[in-house]
Amino acid sequence: MVTLNKKQLISAVLLATSLSGCSTISDWFAEEEELEIRRLKPIQAQFQVDEVWSRDVGNGVESYFSRLQPVAVGNVVYVADRQGKLYALDAASGNVEWEQDFATYSDEGFFSGVSKLWSDGETARLSSLSHGNGTLYLGSENGVLMALNPENGEVKWQTTVPGEILAPAAVEGDVVVVNTGSGVMFGINANTGEELWRSESDVPPLSLRGISTPVAVSGGVMVGTPTGHLKVNVISSGLTAWETAIATPTGATELERIVDIDSTPLLFANTVYTVAYNGTLAAVELRSGRVLWKREYGSFRNVTLSGNTLFVVDTNSNIYALDRRNGVEIWAQGQIKGRRLTSAVPFGDHVVVGDNWGYLHWINKQDGSIEARYNLGGDDEDESVFADPLVVNGTLLAMTREGELAALSPVNQ
Repeated sequence: MVTLNKKQLISAVLLATSLSGCSTISDWFAEEEELEIRRLKPIQAQFQVDEVWSRDVGNGVESYFSRLQPVAVGNVVYVADRQGKLYALDAASGNVEWEQDFATYSDEGFFSGVSKLWSDGETARLSSLSHGNGTLYLGSENGVLMALNPENGEVKWQTTVPGEILAPAAVEGDVVVVNTGSGVMFGINANTGEELWRSESDVPPLSLRGISTPVAVSGGVMVGTPTGHLKVNVISSGLTAWETAIATPTGATELERIVDIDSTPLLFANTVYTVAYNGTLAAVELRSGRVLWKREYGSFRNVTLSGNTLFVVDTNSNIYALDRRNGVEIWAQGQIKGRRLTSAVPFGDHVVVGDNWGYLHWINKQDGSIEARYNLGGDDEDESVFADPLVVNGTLLAMTREGELAALSPVNQ
């Protein structure tokens, strides 16, 4: 008797129902608009994508909002789940080199000593992972920041800040910078975990759940704010070097006036590129904060760059390529709009996006055509690709909400 795994079983059901003209069970309960988005238009695949390896890494982030994603350092990939598990994996094979568990387990009564065997413990609510200056930094929604030894995951120090740490920490020299959902950014001593400074930004009555990831470079730290500003702070003191308005609130309601900059500032050749949720993409001079050009694109995803081309995934999941020097649009791809795409990650001659139903799409950098697809999640929203794919040593790493991590490689390209 042949046994099918979960992905093969889902694929077989989808194939059988499509051949018979019937809908899948989940389709019966979906609205027509969602069904139209879920019906992927056929493409003429130019190459095949193979799975090099895959493995389950904890429980993922499940249905929670999260920017938690893997981090690669050399030949090692570090990956965590929201519950509290942290793994170091060999990038070539996916084999586990070490693992740690930061969930809290009972040490009293009947469950003492055996709770790890029978439960997942109380969640650590992990929400960010980054690496800098030979140290891993793990943040949580509880405001906990941990500095870890990347060789074994042991804690060097731990501190708590008042606010959710929803974005990866940035590191330069002896300062670690963390941004929080409360509108306060903290400078932390990288050796001791002691707070050095804090910088506050206004938070409007209504803003997005996410926050901008700080970027530390040349003695400063760049970050976007919930009020639509891009600012640079002196990393040693936290003092503001400059602050520039990128987006201005408009509209009669608080919803219409959302101008958050949740994307990570992108620095290239002394120019910072950033995008606001309400529809402003801007290029800003690093030294002065002077706006070089603005264009009407809105997003909460990261802007990416390859050569002189910027790639933007807007709030409706349309994908755009623009000339970084002047913001002139090169092409637009709207064939997979509405699928809640990740950022467009450059990978060889393509950019790759993941979507809400577990598919990854390879898009030609030159003309925006979709040239390949890979079904990682089995067309299941619970297995959506929520975090930006990661390029490591010529392979692409993608992770689903339920904690499946896969290394993918194009063949016959």
